[in-house]
Amino acid sequence: MNSAFVAVDDNVVHESEVQRQHARLSLPARIKFHGPDREAFDCELIDLSAGGFSLSQPGTSLIVGRQHKGKLVFQVDALGFAIDVEFVVRSINDDGQRIGCEFHNLRPRAISALRYVITSYLSGGVISLGDMLATQQRENFTKPRKHESGNGMGVFARLRATTISLLMFLVGLAAFGYVVHQLYGIYYVTHAESARVNVPGQLIGLPRDGSVNSLVKVGSVVSKGAPLATFSASLLDVMRGNLPPGQATPENLERLFSRTLQGSLTSPCDCRVVSQLVPDGQVVGKGTTVYELMPIDGVATIEARFPYKNFAKIQPGKVVNFQLIGEEQPRMGKITAVALDNGGLASDLRVTIEPDSPLQTDQAGRPVEVSIEELQGNVWVQNASAANTWVKNAWVNKVMAAGK
Repeated sequence: MNSAFVAVDDNVVHESEVQRQHARLSLPARIKFHGPDREAFDCELIDLSAGGFSLSQPGTSLIVGRQHKGKLVFQVDALGFAIDVEFVVRSINDDGQRIGCEFHNLRPRAISALRYVITSYLSGGVISLGDMLATQQRENFTKPRKHESGNGMGVFARLRATTISLLMFLVGLAAFGYVVHQLYGIYYVTHAESARVNVPGQLIGLPRDGSVNSLVKVGSVVSKGAPLATFSASLLDVMRGNLPPGQATPENLERLFSRTLQGSLTSPCDCRVVSQLVPDGQVVGKGTTVYELMPIDGVATIEARFPYKNFAKIQPGKVVNFQLIGEEQPRMGKITAVALDNGGLASDLRVTIEPDSPLQTDQAGRPVEVSIEELQGNVWVQNASAANTWVKNAWVNKVMAAGK
């Protein structure tokens, strides 16, 4: 190998070793600015990069380190446009043939325009005024991300951040549990359309046409054989059809019309008066129901109504859950009978439920919420439902306490 080719000048440094940031390009551009003595300069650029430019001006009075303001002027599509720039003189060679300048405090729009010009030139594209306007109209910069570290946080700040994170986690967990509970209720739980506590009762009717005068109040307890009310009936109505032919004279009829027959209604059992259907003094016909009684020792059951489409899920012996209005804890029972409501073919299903624990007879007529779970006995489902109920109650109590 020839030694002439082996020798290397120590003063030559490869450009990649100095990590040049921006490529220098020879573009048809000019710079207009004022010098230190307010003299005007209009110079053609030797080269241009995203970080600065160089110009040639022999005998110049520029000073290294001095900052200037000017305009970069470009010629595009027979139209010229200028970019306001600030720059600092960084170097001046001995003969002033090359003056190096560095951009300083460029605005975002100026940076976008300068990058567009350089990129288009490097890619071999044609610089158009329309693309330049589009570049200036869109947002080319984003806000810097905040890089905050928790190392500078104090004890209270860390505690507050941990508390907020825990609360957000609990809220998310409660929301997830609520959604799961609702989905489970939609797909795996059958709800009754309506239900109530039912106790077999006694209906007391009027034996004759007449008026009633009550002796008891609604809600009171009466023993078997105790009088409930007195009634008054016209003697003429009693004797009607039983008078001999010779006795049906106008005088006898008038005498019978003016007389009344007194009687009383008695209780057939040890019962509670549920309702009085005929007001005192009102004249009603024979057989009209006056009182509705309920035996004290009667057995209370749940009467519910389900849609007929749930026929396959409603079978005798099926375990159901029910909850009385005013009670917090649900109860359980079993279906004992299923029949069509009102005996019609197009009716819903009337279901009789026997509760596991006896109900008080004074709860008769109270509304009940009845449901049938297809996954009855699933421990995971029961625990999830109980947890969701606990979280919901705790949240409601917290909100009520905050409201006070």
